[in-house]
Amino acid sequence: MIIHRRGRGPEIEYPCPWGYKVIGVDVELLRSAIAEVIQERPHTVTPSSRSLTGKYHCLDVELVVTSEESRLEIYEGLRRHPAVKIVL
Repeated sequence: MIIHRRGRGPEIEYPCPWGYKVIGVDVELLRSAIAEVIQERPHTVTPSSRSLTGKYHCLDVELVVTSEESRLEIYEGLRRHPAVKIVL
């Protein structure tokens, strides 16, 4: 659950469902990157969209994060992966 605090960032109560949008050029490489970073955590991956030219693809990743440390670790792992261009 996310609780918005006036003047500060949101306070997130863990565990909670969380989603990432993972963008890159090759869908299969994106899927491999997600599997590598997420590892054994239960998750779902759903195709989201692609750019008008078809060069970039977006996959939605949904899972339950257990802590801020875990949430940020997953984000950083995806962000640093060579197959991933952008993580939102």
